[in-house]
Amino acid sequence: MVAELATRPQNIETLQNAGVMSLLRPLLLDVVPTIQQTAALALGRLANYNDDLAEAVVKGDILPQLVYSLAEQNRFYKKAAAFVLRAVGKHSPQLAQAIVDCGALDTLVICLEDFDPGVKEAAAWALGYIARHNAELSQAVVDAGAVPLLVLCIQEPEIALKRIAASALSDISKHSPELAQTVVDAGAIAHLAQMILNPDAKLKRQVLSALSQVAKHSVDLAEMVVEAEIFPVVLTCLKDKDEYVKKNASTLIREIAKHTPELSQLIVNAGGVAAVIDCLGSCKGNIRLPGIMMLGYVAAHSENLAMAVIISKGVPQLSVCLSEEPEDHIKAAAAWALGQIGRHTPEHARAVAVTNTLPVLLSLYMSAESSEDLQVKLLSDH
Repeated sequence: MVAELATRPQNIETLQNAGVMSLLRPLLLDVVPTIQQTAALALGRLANYNDDLAEAVVKGDILPQLVYSLAEQNRFYKKAAAFVLRAVGKHSPQLAQAIVDCGALDTLVICLEDFDPGVKEAAAWALGYIARHNAELSQAVVDAGAVPLLVLCIQEPEIALKRIAASALSDISKHSPELAQTVVDAGAIAHLAQMILNPDAKLKRQVLSALSQVAKHSVDLAEMVVEAEIFPVVLTCLKDKDEYVKKNASTLIREIAKHTPELSQLIVNAGGVAAVIDCLGSCKGNIRLPGIMMLGYVAAHSENLAMAVIISKGVPQLSVCLSEEPEDHIKAAAAWALGQIGRHTPEHARAVAVTNTLPVLLSLYMSAESSEDLQVKLLSDH
């Protein structure tokens, strides 16, 4: 009953005031397995709701019990226990640290080898949520030996498990070049690259995100991602029905383009600039942002690369973004990208001017509504 009530936000405060946490704790040790599992499920749902309740799980000394059960019990209980750890760990670095401190990582990593895909998924989810917060927690997940097993999980047949494992690898990679390197060393890139064309949109989102988080850190890491032959296949994702697949594909291309003229040239040669410009025409709002930035990065590297953006009709598309988008940060990005194109030579500047962009830039600069950041970006254009 409590587990059922905990699924609805309006009941949470009442349950909390009734002191339900301390009533559920002894039930984790009940002799009846279904009572144990349902008690854990109820705790997970409560802890998932807000950090006060997650804090209550930690203060109530419930974590050591869960970690013990995670090693000893059946698959249903393992899933429920991993769910509680994930629900507690997601809220803050401090709560995630409490999970690390009670020795949960080693047990969660053992669960990644469980025969039941649901147990693997629950463990991968908890590990990803812990790694998400910062480099120290991410390093703790790596030190527990999670990465090679997560790479095995992305090769399993179950789509849900693939998604969560790819997401966890993304969360581990994002903090530093060293952490991204551990993911590369475990052989993740080749397996992720093969899944770019998977029909499942949610999996593609996670795969593209993981590759972006690796590629963003350094030239070497970006080159390793490129060497997995992601071009031209990744360009098909820019035409995907799913907006977030488009956004994550644009982000991946941006993270590669920003490093060097050579990497940008490679993207141009694969048809990447034209594909991103088409993509900008087919979406709106924040989905456009990484594509706009990518054009700016490419154009910034050299006269020739800026000319490639001009020839692909990038300037009119950026002008459309500048005048259409209501949000200042997107306008600022478009203004910055136009500046990167126009700054090289008089010929480049003319290409920007003939699209009638300058009056738009000027009126935005004069507008009282424009943010300071937008005004700075506009000034750097003139």
